[in-house]
Amino acid sequence: MNKEPHIPSHKNIPELTVKAIVLGAVLSVILSAANAYLGLYAGMTVSASIPAAVISMAFFRLFKGATILENNAVQTAASAGESLAAGVIFTLPALILMGYWQSFPFWQSTLIALCGGVLGVLFTIPLRKALIVRQKLKFPEGVATAEVLKVGSDKSSSIGALASAAALGALFKLGSSGFHLWKGSWEKASLWGKKFFYFGFDLSPALIAVGYIVGLPIASLVFLGGAVSWWIAIPLILFYQGVPEGSQAAIDIGYDIWNRQIRYLGVGAMVVGGLWALISIRKALWSAVREGFEAFKAAVKEHEILRTDKDLPMKWVLVSIAFFVVPIFFIYISEIHSVEVVLFMTFMMILGGFLFSAVAGYMAGLVGSSNNPISGVTIATILTVSLLLLVLLGRGSVQGAAGAILIGAVVCCAAAIAGDNMQDLKSGHVLGATPWRQQVMQIIGVVAAALVVAPVLNLLNTAYGFGAKTVEHPHALSAPQASLMQSVAEGVFGGSLPWTMIFIGAVFGVLVILWDLYLEKKGSHFRAPVLAVAVGLYLPFELDATIFIGGLLAWLLNKAKAQKEGEGGPGLLFASGLITGEALVGILIAIPVALSGRSDVLSLVDKPLGAWPGILALLLILGWMWKVVTKETPERS
Repeated sequence: MNKEPHIPSHKNIPELTVKAIVLGAVLSVILSAANAYLGLYAGMTVSASIPAAVISMAFFRLFKGATILENNAVQTAASAGESLAAGVIFTLPALILMGYWQSFPFWQSTLIALCGGVLGVLFTIPLRKALIVRQKLKFPEGVATAEVLKVGSDKSSSIGALASAAALGALFKLGSSGFHLWKGSWEKASLWGKKFFYFGFDLSPALIAVGYIVGLPIASLVFLGGAVSWWIAIPLILFYQGVPEGSQAAIDIGYDIWNRQIRYLGVGAMVVGGLWALISIRKALWSAVREGFEAFKAAVKEHEILRTDKDLPMKWVLVSIAFFVVPIFFIYISEIHSVEVVLFMTFMMILGGFLFSAVAGYMAGLVGSSNNPISGVTIATILTVSLLLLVLLGRGSVQGAAGAILIGAVVCCAAAIAGDNMQDLKSGHVLGATPWRQQVMQIIGVVAAALVVAPVLNLLNTAYGFGAKTVEHPHALSAPQASLMQSVAEGVFGGSLPWTMIFIGAVFGVLVILWDLYLEKKGSHFRAPVLAVAVGLYLPFELDATIFIGGLLAWLLNKAKAQKEGEGGPGLLFASGLITGEALVGILIAIPVALSGRSDVLSLVDKPLGAWPGILALLLILGWMWKVVTKETPERS
């Protein structure tokens, strides 16, 4: 394999151009909105680098002389929007769920996202050489994106797969959530004495696509978490505690137990997963951080540095970090009203932001951005900060719980962007891009996405609502991570945290880690990252099941083609299109719903026809996907 950069360091070609900046910012806004919806709905977001690269290549066909580095700059900015969306939706909706905010205030929400995201870029700049140049990390998505860009003339024709899938995903969402022609899920539950049985799956092409993208190993682990929750834990609780009195339906009883107790198994597993991520990489991480501090002190003259090795100047980085900390300090002081507490919060935010940005950057190199344990380290941050603020503010403090979320929000945004930034810089390293120009594009992507955070979240909250489904919001977005953040923060200050369930979840997480270590020792290709199982523990089962179906589809397609599909192939682009189409229509539907105050404003029937039309439509979409993916089997390179 040729390890020389695609564009030599002595050669300068257009990179940070006006059209790259504009397209990158536009795609950042679109992909951030789409992933905000997906993350609130399913608890997972997907990497946007490859779809953004394909869209960029197709768009730049309209211009003469467009370069590979321009395309790389576009995907760098665009992928920032997807990553920032994850950092925001995992945390800020918790403030709505706990009643601390009634809506998302524009300036506070925008500045938290913007400052947290930019800090994530800045914190990882001194780590670039250590993690990308010197350490032999895979950075799978960064390498894959570079390969897609290298063969852009061939791959850009696959824009048709992405466009057709987006149309199908959009039509399906319109029929389900817009016209209300069919139910959005199929579920069955029953109680035989004290024995509880349940199965269900969500009718969503986007969730199928998520499972397809993460693959069968991860999808099966997510399903395992759901099976433990719904097929083992809930039946055991009902068997030993008895069935609650009243006339509740079996499915309502199951959801009540899951909401009050079982989800905390996921909290325990998440905390263990976040800590294990730190422990497992401690030596390499310390080496990278040490080299990062040395980079801050390095005094190398500008003309001595090759173009392909030029980062943003370290003095600018330090000044910028101080600059972006200031708005966060004033947001904290406006919410908490105690200078001493806010100084402590700001210190914890900087410490946690830098530490977990380094962790996210390193983990992105190991397992990729999509499998990065962002929610795990955020829960660990919020739990730790909540316990410390409890000492300062006392039990029952609403401001303390909100303060923990506000710290976690900045840390989560920084960590999410840090992992994405390192993937993009790896792509640029392979291609021969200029690091400082990529870092500028990453910041542009963060700024563009941050400006639409509050409007999109307010629209989704007004139209659908967050958390458990209610009569007022029958199509509520579950916002699983934000719900957990709320539960942890409020539980610490309210004394209501079910520590027994958290402890059991932590023990279960340790068992999964031991299983994974055993698999590693055996040299197994299948691995069991604990955070994938933890995600399944706290997602509603019907989402776990549909994600598993998507992973199974990926496995069947790969088997049918007798080889693994190349990164950026039609299957990945088709899956990305399904997600984008469904998510964007979900946001567009929210506009008339929010304006009218009625969830059925677009309904064409008085009552949905049941689940069968949706099942049939979903099968037709999967059939079309099978045809697209198996139409051409890419040759091995």
